[in-house]
Amino acid sequence: MSDTKIPAAGFRAGYVAIVGCPNVGKSTLMNRLIGAKISITSKKAQTTRHRIHGILTTDACQYVFVDTPGIQIRHRNALNRAMNRAVSGALADIDVILFVVEANRWRNEDRAVLTRLPADIPVVLVISKIDRMSDKNALLPFMAMLAEQHAFSEIVPTSAERGDNLDTLLRVAANYLPEAAPIFDADDLTDRSERFLAAEMLREKLFRNLGEELPYGIAVEIERFEIEEGVRRIHAAIIVDRDAHKAIVIGKGGERMKRVASDARKDMERLFGGKVWLETWVKVKGGWADDERALKSLGYE
Repeated sequence: MSDTKIPAAGFRAGYVAIVGCPNVGKSTLMNRLIGAKISITSKKAQTTRHRIHGILTTDACQYVFVDTPGIQIRHRNALNRAMNRAVSGALADIDVILFVVEANRWRNEDRAVLTRLPADIPVVLVISKIDRMSDKNALLPFMAMLAEQHAFSEIVPTSAERGDNLDTLLRVAANYLPEAAPIFDADDLTDRSERFLAAEMLREKLFRNLGEELPYGIAVEIERFEIEEGVRRIHAAIIVDRDAHKAIVIGKGGERMKRVASDARKDMERLFGGKVWLETWVKVKGGWADDERALKSLGYE
């Protein structure tokens, strides 16, 4: 709980869940709203696996955005169940839900996610990626069609990449937050530790650099995280499911691993505001994605 002085009457503070199918732009949206890269992004589905809080404090409002994994409809292993539990937990004490769908794309999976949302919480429909629509005249009919699917409190078309309508989205979300003192300190960006963020940044670079070769059973475990004279010394294990995946991650002559580590280190230094020394290696843990104990050791709820 923050020790920040209670603001003047009328200040609002509360939790805003960002939910939707995998890869509809939830993490990109949250990062753009708070102005910092807290939640990792890639073109691969299931990039976000944990519930992550991103905090934005203005003069009138504190938004605690809850970026959630994409709700898993088709898959049923322990990792997918853990991600769905993260979503369910995120919705327990939420003031408003931002339900994100891609512009001009409405699938059975989107409809299935919508049916899982609590009936007693306001739902704002966020149409993402409107900048990618080739026919802008199709937006209004698409919005009208979606309005028939659910009694949405509001519908806001957006582009997180260009920043389109994000001010409008913030104003809309604030209307559903209670008058309250800030939940976190005004300069907080997230409630997650640097150790957690380091693991996520490294995992993002694996997703981005491995492309179609990315093994599904891949994770990152920070084995040591120390700060000495302002330098963060981070020892990270990349977990794969099979021996054959180890060579994929390392790459020819170790070049892929070097590139992944270098890209991740640069992002860490930007976010942490200091020098980072990063050492990485690969471990094989067969079946970890379907092992509840292994998932808990890797920080899955």
